[in-house]
Amino acid sequence: MSLINKKDKIYVAGSEGMVGSAIVRYLKNNGYKNIVVNNRSKLNLLNYSAVESWFKKEKPDIVIIAAAKVGGIYANNNYPAEFLLENIKIQTNLIELSQKNDVKRLLFLGSSCIYPKFANQPISEEELMNAALEKTNESYAIAKITGIKLVDAFRKQYGFDGISLMPTNLYGYGDNYNLMNSHVVPAMIRRFIEAKNTLAESVVCWGTGSPLRELLNVDDLAIACIFALENWDPSNKGAPRINQNEELTYLNVGSEDEISIRDLASLISDLVGYKGSIIWDENQPDGTPRKKLNYEKFKSMGWNTSIELSLGLKQTIQDFKIKLNKGLLRI
Repeated sequence: MSLINKKDKIYVAGSEGMVGSAIVRYLKNNGYKNIVVNNRSKLNLLNYSAVESWFKKEKPDIVIIAAAKVGGIYANNNYPAEFLLENIKIQTNLIELSQKNDVKRLLFLGSSCIYPKFANQPISEEELMNAALEKTNESYAIAKITGIKLVDAFRKQYGFDGISLMPTNLYGYGDNYNLMNSHVVPAMIRRFIEAKNTLAESVVCWGTGSPLRELLNVDDLAIACIFALENWDPSNKGAPRINQNEELTYLNVGSEDEISIRDLASLISDLVGYKGSIIWDENQPDGTPRKKLNYEKFKSMGWNTSIELSLGLKQTIQDFKIKLNKGLLRI
C-alpha cells in the first residue's frame, strides 16, 4: 500500500528549478492533482516568518524540498558563504516548519557531493563523513549534510516522517545553461553549440578531462522521488539498513551511466555536430576524480533508471536549442 495518496496536498519547494519542475511534471502525469508550488517572488524561503505564515495557511500534507542554491565549480569556489548560508536557511526553515505543522511525509534532496573527495568507489551510504570533502564545493556539501542530519534528528526526536535522497550528477530538461554557474553537461552543451554557430575553431574545457562522472537524467530522479515517498518507510523491518542494522534515512540515487569528462565532451561535440578541436586547460581544477554512487540499497526496493545517456543528452540539447531560439538564455 502506498505511503502517500493521490489526494494528498503536495508542496514542491523549488518548483521553478530543473529538479522541482521535473517532479511537478511527473506528479501531474501520474494522477496527483493537489500540487502546490510557489515562485521566488511570492515566497522567500530564506525568510522564516514568511515560510511560517505560508505553512499555517496552506497546510500541505507532503513536502518535497528541491529548493537550493546550486552552481558549478566556479560558483561554489567563489561564493562559499552564500552557498553555505542560503542552503542552510532554506532547508532548515522547511524542515522545521513541516514538523511543526504536522506534515505527513517530507523528502529532502541532497547531493552526491556530501561524500568525501577520496571515498571508496562506488560510494555507499556508509562513506558519509568518513574523510575530507572536495574543497571546491565544500560549503554546498556541508549545507546538504546538515539537511540530512536535521531530517534524521527530527525523525529520532519527534517521530517526524522525513527521508532524504542523494542523487548523483544531474542533467536534463530545464537545466541551467549560464556559463558562470552551471554544471558540466549544460555548460558543455552551450559551449559546443555556440562554437558551432560561430564557426569557432576550438572549444576550451576546464581541467585534464580525466575525472569520471556518473550522470542521471532529472526525469529519472523525479520518478525516484515519488517512488521513495510511495514505498520507502525506513522504520520497516525490510527497509535498507546501515552499520550493524541501524535505521537508514538517506539513500543514494545513481545510474549506470559513468563517463570521463573528456569522453563526455567528445560525445556532446558529436551530438551537436561541432567539427572543431577541444583544448583542455589543465591550469583549471578538475574537481573530484571520481564520483560513482553505489545505489544498490535503493535498487533493492524495485527502482532503476530508464533513460539512456545518449538519448537524454539529445533531449537536453533540444531543450537548449528551444531556449536559445526563444531568447530565454542568460550569459
